[in-house]
Amino acid sequence: MSVSSFHGVWPYLVSPVAADGSIDDAVLARLCDDLIAAGVHGLTALGSTGEFAYLSWPQRRRVAEVVVAAARGRVPVIAGVAATTTAEAVRQAREMAEIGCDGILAILEAYFPISDDGVHDYFAAIAAATPLPVVLYTNPNFQRSDLSLGVIDRLSRIDNVRAIKDASNNTGRLLSIINRVDGRMQVVAASAHIPACVMLIGGVGWMAGPACLVPRQSVELFELCRAGRWPEAMALQAKLWNLNQAFARHNLAACIKGGLVMQGYPVGDPLPPQAPLSAEGQAEVRRALDEVSQ
Repeated sequence: MSVSSFHGVWPYLVSPVAADGSIDDAVLARLCDDLIAAGVHGLTALGSTGEFAYLSWPQRRRVAEVVVAAARGRVPVIAGVAATTTAEAVRQAREMAEIGCDGILAILEAYFPISDDGVHDYFAAIAAATPLPVVLYTNPNFQRSDLSLGVIDRLSRIDNVRAIKDASNNTGRLLSIINRVDGRMQVVAASAHIPACVMLIGGVGWMAGPACLVPRQSVELFELCRAGRWPEAMALQAKLWNLNQAFARHNLAACIKGGLVMQGYPVGDPLPPQAPLSAEGQAEVRRALDEVSQ
């Protein structure tokens, strides 16, 4: 499946960083391989769960290189591009294309507030820098400048802007986006939304960290939604939502990394000054994983 037919479950990958600052290529490649075997539709490197904001450019580049090599063309790879300046975002997008990524997850980092025109021009420049499909990413809980509905409408008219991931907790906003873009681009859910509900209103899947921990169940949920088997989908969604609630109470990267360590992937702790998953958080994530596996 290509990014041009964007849909399905796309895990937000963690970025395992060794004590010396290097990327642990082997554990990241093994995680990618296992996720592909579990049936995910694509891989997303350098999203929020991938701690892009805490990584240097050489670390980010290496993560993308490892994921592209591990995927071996079996599923498409989307890589995050994030910067405070348009010029740097454009440079990153071009390098991600050279590495062999299949698409760009476009993220705006901002210190000072940015006008709607500035936000539009930033994302439009990324789309113009490469013919790769672009997925817009907005997370108003953590970002200084959000994508307004008007800007989303304008960006949806750019040919290679194919989808948007809105990580607010406002599912009604997703419906507003779906109505506004009128099929010009796809809408995907995030961990903050209930994916089955997003699928019901016209979403095409989700990009989220929890799919790293429960890939088979996530793919099963997607297939149930796509088949319109809503009672079964909601029963599975209810079990999976307990895991999301644990993530909401603790640091997201710490939860995903902590859960992966429990599953035998030595991905380490989140990068300082983030704290590792607390004993309370470990117990909560373990309980949620046990419930989902029953």
